[in-house]
Amino acid sequence: MPRYAQLVMGPAGSGKSTYCATMVQHCEALNRSVQVVNLDPAAEHFSYPVMADIRELIEVDDVMEDDSLRFGPNGGLVFCMEYFASNFDWLENCLGHVEDDYILFDCPGQIELYTHLPVMKQLIQQLEQWEFRVCGVFLVDSQFMVESFKFLSGVMAALSAMISLEIPQVNIMTKMDLLSKNAKKEIEKFLDPDVYSLLDDSTSDLRSKKFKKLTKAICGVIDDYSMVRFLPYDQSDEESMNIVLQHIDFAIQYGEDLEFKEPKEHEEESSSMFDEYFQEHQRE
Repeated sequence: MPRYAQLVMGPAGSGKSTYCATMVQHCEALNRSVQVVNLDPAAEHFSYPVMADIRELIEVDDVMEDDSLRFGPNGGLVFCMEYFASNFDWLENCLGHVEDDYILFDCPGQIELYTHLPVMKQLIQQLEQWEFRVCGVFLVDSQFMVESFKFLSGVMAALSAMISLEIPQVNIMTKMDLLSKNAKKEIEKFLDPDVYSLLDDSTSDLRSKKFKKLTKAICGVIDDYSMVRFLPYDQSDEESMNIVLQHIDFAIQYGEDLEFKEPKEHEEESSSMFDEYFQEHQRE
């Protein structure tokens, strides 16, 4: 029997720990057993029980206080993750060998771990050797994504992780419940975007022709290959959470022997899956 894993990634403050906590609660309501592993050696607090905590192996504070190392916060975190990569047997012992596991890995927020450092790629390869089917879940704060330039920045961060890790990836806009009514209406265009329309909005402020040309090229890559899209995640809305979980389950073929069905997004027009969510919240 395969085992299943979500690698929960995203910038600091994007809501990774909150996502893990609310997803565990949602799965419990569905009578599904989901465990969480904390992989952030700098974590201070999280509101979910963990089956394993990297801080039991190594902590950033201990590394920073070591006079022989002299690392700052970022260097200390990278050192912790490299130490973790050389001690995967610790994780193996924590995970055990139970079949049909479904585990959320709450990862650190430093983007370099997903772009040019090999640690997360090594973790994925190790999980696959342990018969895990792994899906990347890349989170961005919806409050950050309400402007065209910021949206393109978020897209490039998600795309960088996707290319580097080479696993199925679901991209999510978190904290939708914190947006105002007008902000929710504004952000709808970023979920299934017309990037060339966004290009017109964003390049009007650019004076440099070179930057306009670069921005147009980036938009072309995104649009031509349909490489990055986002799903809304509203922790106060069960349907929103269920849509996200359905897409992730499809990516890793969770429950494929239970006549699992493809998400509605693959059967209907891409924008239709969001209509009900936004119509309901615009009436509030």
